[in-house]
Amino acid sequence: MMGLMMDRPLLTSDILKHAVRNFRNTEIVTRTVEGPIHRYTIGDSEKRICQLANALRAMGVKQGDRIGVIGWNTYRQFEMYYAVSGIGAVLHTINPRLGPENAAFVINHAEDGYLFYDTTFAPLVAALRPHLKTVKEYVVLTDADHVGEAGAGASVYENLVSGEGQTFDWPEFDENSAVTMCYTSGTTGDPKGVLYSHRALVLQTFASCLPTALGVKEGDVLLPVVPMFHVNAWNTPFSTLMVGIKQVFPGPRLDGEGLYELLESEKVTYSAGVPTVWLGLLQYLRESGKKLTHLKKGMSGGSALPEALIRGYLEYGVELQQGWGMTEMSPIGTVNVLPPEIEALPVDEKIPYQLKAGRALPFVDMRIADESGKVLECDGVCEGQLQVRGPWIIDAYYKAEAETLTKDGWFDTGDVATIDPDGFLTITDRSKDVIKTGGEWVSSIEIENAAQMHKGVALAGVIGVHHPKWQERPLLIVVKTVGENPTPEEIQEFLKEKLDKIAWPDAVEFVDEIPLGATGKVLKTELRKMFKDYKLPA
Repeated sequence: MMGLMMDRPLLTSDILKHAVRNFRNTEIVTRTVEGPIHRYTIGDSEKRICQLANALRAMGVKQGDRIGVIGWNTYRQFEMYYAVSGIGAVLHTINPRLGPENAAFVINHAEDGYLFYDTTFAPLVAALRPHLKTVKEYVVLTDADHVGEAGAGASVYENLVSGEGQTFDWPEFDENSAVTMCYTSGTTGDPKGVLYSHRALVLQTFASCLPTALGVKEGDVLLPVVPMFHVNAWNTPFSTLMVGIKQVFPGPRLDGEGLYELLESEKVTYSAGVPTVWLGLLQYLRESGKKLTHLKKGMSGGSALPEALIRGYLEYGVELQQGWGMTEMSPIGTVNVLPPEIEALPVDEKIPYQLKAGRALPFVDMRIADESGKVLECDGVCEGQLQVRGPWIIDAYYKAEAETLTKDGWFDTGDVATIDPDGFLTITDRSKDVIKTGGEWVSSIEIENAAQMHKGVALAGVIGVHHPKWQERPLLIVVKTVGENPTPEEIQEFLKEKLDKIAWPDAVEFVDEIPLGATGKVLKTELRKMFKDYKLPA
């Protein structure tokens, strides 16, 4: 027997309609690329989104066409999220930090027909143009007064939308139609395309707004530092409108001082970013002596959250929680919201739980398996390859010939993890970064997090280097904290109290800078190149 319910498609345009009906006076604030602060309301944004949708139709954009954008988190890119998806086209958010070669690859691979970009990225677009095979029109995301040389051979966004009508009849189509696409960062091989559906993103939006996930609600103010090109800014362009919260877009200024100014002036209560962003803000707070008077909670993702950051922000009355997900998961898979009995524990007893990646969102199934594919017990002890499945998790990479899933339909994340009996996930490492020493596995993440508890360590990266007896041993690579001058021996002694003996690094090397990926992760591939001929001390 089938249910007797209406069969209505789940489309992102309905999130916009819901927000306009219920939260039309809620503000959206941007520090613009041009400099000034821009303010308008959700109601205002809808009129401009309709204008953009009309402009896209006039440009000849059809359902299924790919539209690329290289831009900062601003109100103009936010408008693209709804206008492009609302007419049935596909928004391809492009990571400018991929570099020219990979950026050209993803634009050609996606077959973008149109390319929008902020003035900042005009030199990149100019360099890309001769190599782009499918782009037939360029649009620079600014107005006529600020376009300058950035607009050579391109239309101007504000001119494009200004003459169009402020209403639009949003079409209905299959909820499984593509809505946005992102490419993995391509640290090994070419970047891979992940194509999201309307259904997947609407379901992810519902789940991510739950109290056991982001827990945002009307009256909150969100500053998403995580870039829109990084898995749709962790889905916040949709989550914020679902619950009607004020958004504050940081534009191009992501330094500690710039973020602090917005956090205070706009009374931001919640922010989201990768650990390196949180580290930069914390360093600014400590150097300047400033306080945070409104921020209460921060989401950290993209890489493991160090204990030093959790403790550092507690001094400012801010709770940092971590989540885990992937480009292939739309992106949120888990969020660490502690149950009341753990939340009530003293700080030192609570932090070990905060270091976990959290519990799965509804409809996300997780399991761990060994290298032969045998499913392991979720006892918090057994380590294995983390595999996931769910309605917003990838089925196949775009244009990929190889199988993406296991034979029984799970996606192997490439992470090594444990899952405890209460459902808490702990990522112990990436499978390619685990250090294999004397038949045992050592987590590079665990060593990095412990090292960053030392006041003299600003940033740490750990790789395995060859050892004649133990196969591999950990090498700790450190950027010193400004004003501190620790010795290798001092750091090694410090770590002996925090790590099992097998994880003690055999050597510590200092560098001026650790290479970071496009999303703020330590690039272990580059560290291995830097230290490829490194010999451990005898």
